[in-house]
Formats: sequence, C-alpha cells, structure tokens
Amino acid sequence: MAKLSPMMEQYFQIKKDYADTLLFFRLGDFYEMFFEDAKIASKELELVLTGRDCGQEERAPMCGVPFHSADSYIAKLVSRGYKVAICEQVEDPATAKGIVKRDVVRIVTPGTVIESNMLDESKNNYLASIFLNDKNCGIAFVDVSTGEVHLDSFTDDDSTARIINQLGCYRPSEIIINKYAASVKSVITFIKDRLSVDYQLINEADYNEDDLKSVISAHIPQDDEKLSEFSKNPALLYAFGIALIYLKGVQKNELDNINDVDFYNENSYLSLDISARRNLELTETQLRREKKGSLLWVLDHTKTAMGKRLIRSWVEQPLINYNAIIQRQNAVEELTADTILLDSLMNYLSEMFDIERIMTRIVYGTANAKELRTLGKTIEQLSNIKSSISGVKSKMLNSIYDDIDLLEDILSLIENAITEDPPLTVREGGMIKKGYNSELDTLHDIVENGKGFLADVEQAEQEKTGIKKLKIGYNRVFGYYIEVTNSFKDLVPDHYIRKQTLSNCERYITQELKELESKVLGAQERIVRIEYEIFSQIRNTVADQLERVRVTARAVARLDSLCSLAYVAVNNNYTRPIVDTSDEIVIKDGRHPVVELMLNGSPFVPNDTHLDCRDNRIAIITGPNMAGKSTYMRQVAIITLMAQIGSFVPASSAKIGIVDRIFTRVGASDDLSAGQSTFMLEMTEVADILKYATNKSLIVFDEIGRGTSTYDGMSIARAVLEYIVDKGVSACRKVSAFAIAYHVIYCVLIVCRCVDMGRYLLHFSA
Repeated sequence: MAKLSPMMEQYFQIKKDYADTLLFFRLGDFYEMFFEDAKIASKELELVLTGRDCGQEERAPMCGVPFHSADSYIAKLVSRGYKVAICEQVEDPATAKGIVKRDVVRIVTPGTVIESNMLDESKNNYLASIFLNDKNCGIAFVDVSTGEVHLDSFTDDDSTARIINQLGCYRPSEIIINKYAASVKSVITFIKDRLSVDYQLINEADYNEDDLKSVISAHIPQDDEKLSEFSKNPALLYAFGIALIYLKGVQKNELDNINDVDFYNENSYLSLDISARRNLELTETQLRREKKGSLLWVLDHTKTAMGKRLIRSWVEQPLINYNAIIQRQNAVEELTADTILLDSLMNYLSEMFDIERIMTRIVYGTANAKELRTLGKTIEQLSNIKSSISGVKSKMLNSIYDDIDLLEDILSLIENAITEDPPLTVREGGMIKKGYNSELDTLHDIVENGKGFLADVEQAEQEKTGIKKLKIGYNRVFGYYIEVTNSFKDLVPDHYIRKQTLSNCERYITQELKELESKVLGAQERIVRIEYEIFSQIRNTVADQLERVRVTARAVARLDSLCSLAYVAVNNNYTRPIVDTSDEIVIKDGRHPVVELMLNGSPFVPNDTHLDCRDNRIAIITGPNMAGKSTYMRQVAIITLMAQIGSFVPASSAKIGIVDRIFTRVGASDDLSAGQSTFMLEMTEVADILKYATNKSLIVFDEIGRGTSTYDGMSIARAVLEYIVDKGVSACRKVSAFAIAYHVIYCVLIVCRCVDMGRYLLHFSA
C-alpha cells in the first residue's frame, strides 16, 4: 500500500478522535472534508464532490466550503442532526516548519450552538441531561448560548411523567441520557416522536462523584445550600456534572458564562403536563405547530431577543406565588396607564440587540469586532430606558431600574477603540481606530506613505542612473523590484541585482529597495498582528464584565416582557383580574384571546363563568356540535393561566383563585407509535389526571368517553364525575373544571370544587 501524504496522515490522526463527527479540516481559505465525510457533506449541502491526491492509488473524495461563509453550511448540517468538528490551523503557516499544526478547536452539536445565525432568537437552545435510577431522578437543562441552567430532581413514583413534562416544557435540541432512563420506553418514544431530537447514551460508571462535585462547584461557588442539593440526589449530581463535562469537551472552553443555576421549585410555578400544553396551544398550534394561533402569538409583542425568550418562559411556566403575580400585575397596570411611556420604551427596546448571546461569544473568544460594536449600540439605549422609568412606582419596575447598569465604561472602551464598520474577521486589521494606540498610528503612517516613499525612490534612481523610463513595481514572488527596458540595460549600475528577465525588460532589486520593502510590508503585517492583540485585550476586558451585562440584559428582558403584556392589554381591551387565594373563578364577559384575534374584526360573543366551592361546584354545558363548547372550556383555562402569568385578561372583569395545576382531556387520536388506541390513550390520560390532581387543580374534560360507544362513554363519564365528587368530599377545596360531551345529547360538563353530586349549574344549552 502506498504511503499517505503527510497532510493526509495528519487528517487521519485527528479524525480518529472525532469519528462520530463531520470534520471540517482547514486548508488555507477553505474547510475541506474527505472520504465519507465528503460524501455526506456533498449530498446534504449540494456541493460538488471532487478528489485530492493523498498518496494512495485512488484520489480521496473531497468537498469544501470557504471558511468565511462556513457558518451557514455548519448550521444546515447541525439542523439535520450531524455533529461538526472544526479543525483549525493552530500555527502561522508563514513560520511553520513542515506541515502546519492543526487541531480541533470546537465541536458544534444541536445543543451547543452559540452562533446567532444558527439559533432562533425567540427560543432558548437547551442541552438536556437526564439521569434516572431506581430511587431518584435528576434533569439538567443548560443553554450554553445564554448561560442559563435549570435543574430539577425528584424521588417520587411519577418520575416518568415528570421527565416527559419537563422535556415538553424546555424542548431541548440535544439530550444526553443514562442507560436506566433510556430503558423507559415512554421517555424514549417521547424524545423520538414528539421532540424529534437525538440522544446520546452516557455510562455514569465512567465518572467519579468527587470529580463531578469539583466540576459543579466551579459553577456554584461558595453556595453551600445549592451544593447540598447534589448530595441529596446523586442522580442530579450526575445529570449536571456530566452535562458540564460534555459541554467543556465540545466547546474546548471553561464555560465561564455558566454561573447562574436555577433549581426548579414546584411551589413556584403552575404545573402543566404535556397534554395541557398541547390542548391549550400555549406556544404552538396542534395541527401546524406554528406560533400563529397560540397564546404566545397573542402575548408576544416583545422587541428584543431576550424579551422573546423570557415571555415564552412566562407562558410555559405561570406563577402560583401570590406576591409574584401581583408584582407583575402592578407593573403591567402602571405601563397601561401611561401609553406615552409605553410607546417610548418599546421604541428604545426595538433598537437593542441580543446582548445576552453576544456576551457568550465574547466570553468564549469567538465574537468579532462587529459584535462589539453591536453591544455598544445596545448599551447606548440603556440611558434612555433608565431615565424613562426613573419615576415609576411599582416594585417590579423599580427593581428593573436598579438592575440596569448603564455600562458607560464598556461603551466608552468600544467607541474609543473599535472602528465604526469593522471587518467580519479579526485577523485582517481594520478594527482599531486611529488615535487609540500610538504604535499602530506610526505603522499606519508608514503604510499610507509607502507609495510616496516608492515614488521618491523611483525619481531618485532615475536621476542617479539617467534611465528616464525606470519604474518600481511589486509582485508576490520577490516583492518590490526595479524594471528597466532592454534599450537602457547598459545604464544599469553594478549594485543592481538581476532577479528576472522578460522579453523586453529586466527586473532588479537593490539593498535600499529591500529595506524599504521590509519596512512597508512588515508594517502591514505588524498592524494586523498588533490589532488582533489589542482587540483580544478589549474583548477580554469586556468579557470580565459578564455579570454586569447579564444582570442588565435580564432586566431589559423583564421590562420588554412587561411592555408586551401592557401593549396587548391596551390594544385588545383586556382588564386586570383580581387574583387571590380564594376558591373562586368568576369571569364576566370572558373571551377566548386567540379566537377573538383570529376572527379579524368579527364580534366574539362573550361568556360568563362562575365556579366556587359552594353552589357552583359543577357546571353542565349542552349544545350541538360547533356551538363553541370546547372554545368556552379552553377559554376558562386560558384566562386562568393568563391571570397567573401576571397578564391582563380578555373579560370585562375577572376574579381568579390561584390554581396549582391545569389538566386537560380534550379530543384524542390513535398513538400508534406507543401502541395505544384512541380509547386507551383517553383512559390513560384520565387516570393520570385523577391520580395527580390536588385540591387546588383545574381540570377540563371534553367529550370524555368518545373513544367508545355512546352508553359506555356516558357510564365512564358518570363514574369519573362521581369519583371527583367523592374525592372532593374529603378535600372540599378541590378545584376542577370537568367537561364531557356525549354523542347523543351533546352534553358538556364543567365541575369546579365539587363536593355535592346534587349541585349543578347549567350554563347554556342548544
């Protein structure tokens, strides 16, 4: 077998350590792929498959992309589930002895992307890490692009359902999971069929607990309370610790932006299972999986990327803490009362960029000078925003005011140092302003005056030699040269050194010319090198201010989300609901927020709702198909949810007693992948609801029993109703909204805080 070329030997040496990736191998101005990687990339990216001599009899299949436009190609590959390893030249080719050293500097996977053009600015991009054993479970959700970490652990019997619910809430783009968790069929089915993401099996036996604790402690410094959580739940230790190790492995970085860890507290948020999220269409529609037509579509009028991500999380995780809800309501009310302030804030916010993700790239050393200028443009708006809210009264807006740092030192540094329109790359110069560095200014003078120097030398040589047509030129082969036509060869001085003979002239060099060349060309090279060093220093200086920028970015996100809720309230004629800890849900002239907007100006007929633990525990609603029964039921649930987000609601008035969970059983279809018929799926969901509902839960059942015969369905509905009623006898604060549609009599039933089977409220009938 013929020996491989040195370059190809280097390629294979690197490739063997990254066998499960597509290796982007840097050769000059291109990233090249070879062999099977090239075949895959050629097909997925529609690139021409060529070949390259590699020392073998057959040429190596090859394709490539320009390095300056590689991000779009990488994004396409990652979106299709591939991992891409970026292999760079790690030494200067000009000074390299032999083959240029290369190494993988980063691995790009679906859950570890930090480039803005590869991400949806409105969504977090989470890597999920799931570890389950026979006693407890730990889940970590890490968004490396923002530095957010959300952890959850539990030891109860419903770990499978909770895993699925959390996955449905955070919707990670990549998952690592241990073998025990991977053995749970329902979890894997959900990951494959509902999330459509890849997962990677991890063997926790390969990791040492002490090492994991050490890794975690670097990101939760001096917080004994948080660190103690990992001692209580080893599964959480493995979930978070291995997630960090995995991220360090692909990022080739210390993950300095990950230092804000949030532990999920089920006492803080309204619990929504995956069925409720789907049936209520919180962030996307059921059929088309589009934002338009969802509750998020109604509420999201945010102007910043940070705000878009935050309001999504507010919709996904409504509050159950009374004080927190009231604080949001007070802030929204203050903004709705001053529409001039609201408009000006939204205008300022529209000029702001995604500084949260920009800071991540700055910290990781991948941000360019344009991104620093973008950061500066965003900082410029902070003074306008802060001065606008200087006189606010609500606690939450005051907190935002306090958290906004004007970052004047960062702005001053960027404005003084970085040019207005710097290049996209950081190794070609043109980034640093004149006047910022004296050495750079001197070098620029040399380069700019180089043409003048050359003209002076040319004139001087013409006068010395008497050769009037003597010219000075330049090429890449031997640099600056003196060109003399053949008719003047006899006048060439002896100290001229011949370098090239052409048909009609000779080219020479001189010691003086080479010294000038060294001075001019060396100046340009030094400019590029010094500019990169200065830029790196500036970038590191800004990176050191990560926490200040992050606190400010999240304050801006809160303000943006509040402004969005206020805007919606003003423009859609929403009212502030009374939120309390009572057992009542009382809605006057309630409207479905999505349906109302989708009607495009046509009137929406409002409906009242009155549910409590006394005379209005159960509500029966009848009507023919298409009468609006399902819309009404969803409307009650959505208005309740909106109130606990802190939003105003579509009603003339509303009083909402805080609920801890919302369950829905609305419609059904076969789930063949899980081997479940319509009826089986329906009964499974009903059983789960009856199992997990508490005395403060809201339940919506629509057409329960539709998956079987009419009379069997009616019997099931009655049995479920009686169970809820009987359960309510021992837990009189039970909150339930129970809806049933029978095939023949078209009956829909809503039950709230049911205690007495003899108490019904008929809302409307056909």
